[in-house]
Amino acid sequence: MPDGRRVPFLRYYRSLTAAYGPQGWWPARSRFEVIVGAILTQGVSWKNVERAIAALRGAGLLKPVTMGRASLPELARLIRPAGYYNQKARKLQAFLRFLRARHGGSLTRFLRQPEEPLRDQLLGIRGIGPETADSILLYAAGRPSFVVDAYTLRILARHGHLAGNETYDEVQSLLETNLPRDASLYNEYHALLVR
Repeated sequence: MPDGRRVPFLRYYRSLTAAYGPQGWWPARSRFEVIVGAILTQGVSWKNVERAIAALRGAGLLKPVTMGRASLPELARLIRPAGYYNQKARKLQAFLRFLRARHGGSLTRFLRQPEEPLRDQLLGIRGIGPETADSILLYAAGRPSFVVDAYTLRILARHGHLAGNETYDEVQSLLETNLPRDASLYNEYHALLVR
């Protein structure tokens, strides 16, 4: 990172809020839908994810129990609009297997855990990386974990706050060190950066 100065991220946040207004993210009807969306949005636009989620909803598969009963080919067919549908169907099934094995299928029990073990468990599931894990932490569990995505990296680099070789954890630390630890702030800030 360019230097050790405190960064005026709150000032940037206020400017973004004044320009774009509240974003009201994450667009989902349930915490499970947030998790599904976080997995499906890897590498594709949200518009395509919305079509896949609509197909899952139409098939009655937006609950862990019902999705867990779906076959891999059925799941892949329904999420096809989200791209990489075979891989993503396997990722969804991996999450569901983990949820059943470690938490008796209870999403509430899983999301109620302290932040650190929750994040570690998410990162231990095949196909879930830091950005997806933090999206689930922030938007499904309501935990203050700043989501670092391509938009965040691009904007911070253009404003001279990144050299371009930082790791995900370094960028997340930069943001979290310079902002109050507040899930609603992180939620809105990330949404504004994407906007």
